[in-house]
Amino acid sequence: MSSPEWTAMAKLVAQIYAKADAEPFRDPVDWKILGLFDYPQIIKKPMDLGQVKRKIENGKYSTIHDAAEDVRLIWKNCMQYNADGSDFYILAKNMSKKFEEKFTKLLKDQGSSAEGKSKNATEPTLEEKRSFARSLYKISKVELGIVITELDKKCPAALTKNSAEDEVEINVDHISPAVFHEAMAYVKSCGAESGTGRKKKSAYSSGSKPSKKARSS
Repeated sequence: MSSPEWTAMAKLVAQIYAKADAEPFRDPVDWKILGLFDYPQIIKKPMDLGQVKRKIENGKYSTIHDAAEDVRLIWKNCMQYNADGSDFYILAKNMSKKFEEKFTKLLKDQGSSAEGKSKNATEPTLEEKRSFARSLYKISKVELGIVITELDKKCPAALTKNSAEDEVEINVDHISPAVFHEAMAYVKSCGAESGTGRKKKSAYSSGSKPSKKARSS
């Protein structure tokens, strides 16, 4: 893990870990002490920054994108458990935004090497695109909101916004390969592939009423 990209990734996670706002995310949620007895039922795969740091140090990840997925899981878990608009929800959302900005810069600084070594750069098949589109109907409103927010930041060309009807349509064919595989991995982590995801009623659009449109050729 001594390559430039891993050195940069370890530094990025350490910077996030050192932030004062990261204090609630450094260690596993002690749900017993906090009396959050429904936490294990809601959060199926707990994750924390300390664990990500150790996994990077011990070479447990195949690519820096895999490490990034675990960091994203931390924010996702917090936003899933806490109510939209709550202090912890807003904190996780802000931390997610800061991380994505820094991670995007890391990828640009590393050039094509980091992206080229990643399995996430391979072109998705037609069946994968269709599977992803179907999966969007099986995840929760909050989870789909996260997908749309990430696409808006990383691949805005994939979104068609209809302000008149307060809708957002996802065009799967316009999602770049790397972003597609990141989004697919996230949707799978939500349980959509195993059938445990909840049938969604709608999806977020920025500051407006939700929609649930997704299409793939």
